[in-house]
Formats: sequence, structure tokens, C-alpha cells
Amino acid sequence: MYLKFDQVIYGFGFKENIIDQCIYHTFKGSKFIFLVLYVDDSLLAINDITLLHETKSLLSKNFEMKELGDTSFVIGIQIQRERTRGILGLSQKAYIDKVLGRYDMKKCSPSDIPVTEKERLSLLQCPKNNYQKEQMKDIIYASTVGSLMYAQVCTHPDITYAIGKLDRYVCNLGIDHW
Repeated sequence: MYLKFDQVIYGFGFKENIIDQCIYHTFKGSKFIFLVLYVDDSLLAINDITLLHETKSLLSKNFEMKELGDTSFVIGIQIQRERTRGILGLSQKAYIDKVLGRYDMKKCSPSDIPVTEKERLSLLQCPKNNYQKEQMKDIIYASTVGSLMYAQVCTHPDITYAIGKLDRYVCNLGIDHW
């Protein structure tokens, strides 16, 4: 059985994204609209103002809605627009600053290349006995890597190689601490 939301938007021609079931889209000729759900919020991305008004009208007729205007932040991502130049940008600077603070890395030195291909993380650097594992258990490596993965997936594919190396290393640490 479909939920009311699905019935309404499917009736308007939306289709569910096959990878992420919280994203819907519809194309009408060269016009398109993406509807993204996050808990009880929705985000609309369009290329046609008439289609935007039609979609808002459809949603407001069927659901209680509150118009919040242009989105500037969503799930830790800042949305930057320069409409006159047709530019849309995404930034996670605030999120990254928060992560750096959480892991006491505010004073770290940024680098254009986070890890070179020649750098190696060795199994020899992993804890070798229970005493060493116990000493490292309060260091939240996995949580740190997970926080970086969120930035990687959303706005920083440039750190994918480094995160992959770190993740493989953390798996070898044998510490189940998130």
C-alpha cells in the first residue's frame, strides 16, 4: 500500500530515485524538478519557476506546508548561489570546522594533497597485543574516518583516496570503537 505522499506525487508524474528512496524527480520536456525528503522537510530543486509553483500548489493542497524560502543549509551543507552568473555551489566548511574541533585538529596544517601515493600505512603500525589495543581504545579512529567520509561523499571527492587508505588501516587496528 502506498503512502498518501507517494500517491500524490506519483499522480503528478514524479518517479522515485532507484538509488535513494528519499529523492523523487520528474521531467516535463526540458523542465525538471527534484524533490528531496529529509525527515519532515522537503527540498525542491527546479529549472522552471512555473513548475515550481505547480508543485508547491499540489503539495500545499494535500499536506500542511510552511514555506521557508531559499535554503541556505541542509544536512550540514551550505548552499551558495550566484543566480546572475548561473552558479550553484555546495560547501561543508562549517561541518568540517566542527569535525576538526571535535577531534582536536583545529591547528592542523591543510594540504592540497592529503596523502601521496607513496605514503604507506603499515600493519606494523597497528597494535600487536592486548595492552597496545587497550591503550588505543579511547582514540576514536573509526568515528573520525566516518566523519571524513560524510564530507567525502557530499562535497569532497578529492579526499577519497586518503579516506580509503585510512579506512583500511582502521579496519586492521582491531578496535571496535565508534
